[in-house]
Amino acid sequence: MTVVTTVFWGIVTFSILVILHEGGHFLAARAFKIKVHEFMIGLPGPAIRITTKNMTWGITAIPLGGYVRIAGMEPGPEDELLGPALKSISITGRADAASLARMIGVERDRASALLATLADWGAIEATPNDDASYVSLHTATVDTDEHELLSAARAITFRGAKTWKRITVLTAGVAVNMLTAILTFTFVFAIWGYYLVMPVVSEVMPNTPAETIGLQVGDTLSAIDGVQVDSWQAFSETVATFDPGTDVTITVLRDSTPLTFDVTLAAKNGRAYLGVAPTWTHIKLSVAGALGESLSYVGLVFKAIGGFFQPATFQQSVGQSAGIVGISIMAAEAATTSPLDYAFLIALLSLSLGAMNILPIPPLDGGKVLVEVIERIMGRSLSRSISIGLSAAGALLLFSFIGYIMYADIARLVG
Repeated sequence: MTVVTTVFWGIVTFSILVILHEGGHFLAARAFKIKVHEFMIGLPGPAIRITTKNMTWGITAIPLGGYVRIAGMEPGPEDELLGPALKSISITGRADAASLARMIGVERDRASALLATLADWGAIEATPNDDASYVSLHTATVDTDEHELLSAARAITFRGAKTWKRITVLTAGVAVNMLTAILTFTFVFAIWGYYLVMPVVSEVMPNTPAETIGLQVGDTLSAIDGVQVDSWQAFSETVATFDPGTDVTITVLRDSTPLTFDVTLAAKNGRAYLGVAPTWTHIKLSVAGALGESLSYVGLVFKAIGGFFQPATFQQSVGQSAGIVGISIMAAEAATTSPLDYAFLIALLSLSLGAMNILPIPPLDGGKVLVEVIERIMGRSLSRSISIGLSAAGALLLFSFIGYIMYADIARLVG
């Protein structure tokens, strides 16, 4: 596994996830005839762009993310001078910030903001070879009703859509993530089945605590310090709650006879370690069974995400998670193993991305939906400062979390 291979598959994987998620927003917006300016893969910055009749497509220099820029998603209430501004430009046919400021009697900075909003709505557009000057895409006379003129311009924007349509656009990315994951899981399970991991010892690693206490192949792990475990996952999660060097009591079933061993857990990659491998049993499924198994993964992912919000399970959840580095490594390994392994990983990541994005934390999609609901109840938009403040606070929380996960990734890699 080379660095180039890891980086390549990391970029491909994140690009696929972005196309799926942002594609959901894009398709929903276009279905409601809401103007979309850009569909970009990557973080904002220098980019290669292709401009078509209606919008711009492209990929940026840092292809680890992406966005769809939809008209009319600016935060805060509308400026009450948008109508007069659009009418003035539509009458004269052309204006820049200075001339608009004179026409409607405002400061130049406010005129610039009005022009930027109207340009985002697609009501005006920059003149060729002069980004500071705009021409109106509407016509008006002194008798034109400015409210009707503005309503016509607003009609193709996110802001002008009904609340249920805005919520649909905001949740469409999550819906595509979930649907993609469930369909892919169902296909993989129906064609290939899956391996059930049993808490039955298939191998005892040399020079480990398990070998020291005399565990044997065929032993069924049943309890740790009195905590019953009925699956390999439960066993692994319970071991993860202990620190390396902790003395615990292991109970196993050997030929249906319970045996108890006192053992000191070792350390591996900074985690507690016993030194046994589980038994894998191949399970074949019908299409209906595959669909049921796929749906169970949705619950597991939401449960795993919930672990990040509980102090008692936070460290354990971090230890079982992967950030950009870890995901890139897993993607490279899966891609070079088999197409089914890679498809399964994409489905799992798509499901995780969808589940994370539905959390009610701005600027995630779920947070934006929450703001829409609050504004609907209030009957007015939140102020621009409050909207930006909520998004900034949420972004700080999310980037701190992502940074911590990345640190944990690198620490495990170095270890």
